[in-house]
Amino acid sequence: MCDLGLGIARVISIYTIIMIVYAVISWIPDLRGRWTEYVAMLVEPVLAPVRRIIPPLGGFDLSFLVVIILLQFLSRWIASSSCSAFY
Repeated sequence: MCDLGLGIARVISIYTIIMIVYAVISWIPDLRGRWTEYVAMLVEPVLAPVRRIIPPLGGFDLSFLVVIILLQFLSRWIASSSCSAFY
């Protein structure tokens, strides 16, 4: 069970990195290409509901920050709760 929890935490970490890449792409237009559409397909479905609750303020999209913080809490909770049952 611990391996499953750590695996899920690792997937969440990879998704967080994908979100950071998407944020960097939005700041540097020269990096955009066809591949960015695939990154957007992964990230936008998670960001859209948060944007409805917290709209961008003065050009800053706080939904990224909210989602990344929530993902980190979720990752740590899953990893600790799945492994603590065995130790």
